[in-house]
Amino acid sequence: MNSSRNKEWHTGAAFLLSQIGAHSAQTFGRRIAPLGLSRPHAGILRFIANNPAVNQLGLAKRLGVLPSRMVILIDELTAKGLVERKRSMKDRRHSELVLTAKGERTLQKLRQIGAQHEAHLLAALNKKEREQLAALGRKIVRQQGLTPDVHPGFRKLGKASSARC
Repeated sequence: MNSSRNKEWHTGAAFLLSQIGAHSAQTFGRRIAPLGLSRPHAGILRFIANNPAVNQLGLAKRLGVLPSRMVILIDELTAKGLVERKRSMKDRRHSELVLTAKGERTLQKLRQIGAQHEAHLLAALNKKEREQLAALGRKIVRQQGLTPDVHPGFRKLGKASSARC
């Protein structure tokens, strides 16, 4: 009998990060579903709020989404009354994306859900451990060349449905 079969398998940090990340994304998606939003919708609303005067093409480039897919996502948010396209005062050839009053209220709900989600997900850690985990995560994000505050799942939106990322 192979003795390696009897040895306990110790899961590495990379797998644990993947496991926690997948669980977190799925759980967050379930938490925001009653708002009628997908995870990409939530990320786009947050990005628009944090980047005034962003246009659709700039948003697509920053998030790594195909421009044609971004049109669909923005159309969905517009149909829900959460986002408007407004003619840019700087360059009248472009439109800027802005949150509507309903979009602002929805973003506040998303922030509350996000805070509850984080508290539940990290309940096993004390405040100092949470801060250490966040600092280590930011360090890994920098080292891996990831875009801070942008979920890498956005890059898959040209190939997958918005509900999956």
